[in-house]
Amino acid sequence: MKVGEVMGGTAIAVRPEATFTEMVDAMRRFKVGALTVIDADDHPIGMVSDDDLLLRETDSGARAGVFDSHKRRQEHRKAAGGTARQIMTTPVITITKDTAVRDAARLMHRHRIKQLPVIDAVTGRITGTVHQSDLLQVFARPPEEIEREVAEVRDRLAVAPEAMSVAVEAGVVTLRGRLPFRSQIAPLVAAVGEIEGVIEVENALTCRSDDLVPVPPFL
Repeated sequence: MKVGEVMGGTAIAVRPEATFTEMVDAMRRFKVGALTVIDADDHPIGMVSDDDLLLRETDSGARAGVFDSHKRRQEHRKAAGGTARQIMTTPVITITKDTAVRDAARLMHRHRIKQLPVIDAVTGRITGTVHQSDLLQVFARPPEEIEREVAEVRDRLAVAPEAMSVAVEAGVVTLRGRLPFRSQIAPLVAAVGEIEGVIEVENALTCRSDDLVPVPPFL
């Protein structure tokens, strides 16, 4: 399934000159947690989230320190900003209508974001927005069903049940355990990733023997 089949047809966006108050009003009016910042040609150039705006309150009065991390310096900058250009996060992550729903879901999970601007593949202009809730309707399988299919994959690849554990949450499958050989891990992770309803596979598997280490030629 493609993003174009589930995305919303309205893009909630602001210009770089939008003020703090205008961004708050837009989020409240359209009940969204983030805004896409677009330039004069409607190309996305950044994102402003509700967390970014809340930094003005939570970071108020805090002083920038010499040893602050890059992330902390960014937070100070956003807290002091008054326009979308000063507050937005760049570069912006975008997708197109032809992006697979699974790939969009993986991007959201990897970057810990809840929506993505959708752009025209040719012009680069924003055409809509896809939200995490739009994608979840596709990945609405109960965790128990996914766990059963993971067990089928495990048995098909001759992995002992006691060698690994499985946890499923919001379409993310976490595999833990210790397999006999390293060569078993990659096929298992790949097969689990192909199960319908799986957004991402978190691989925490180890092995007792690394059978993929090249053996030096006998002299």
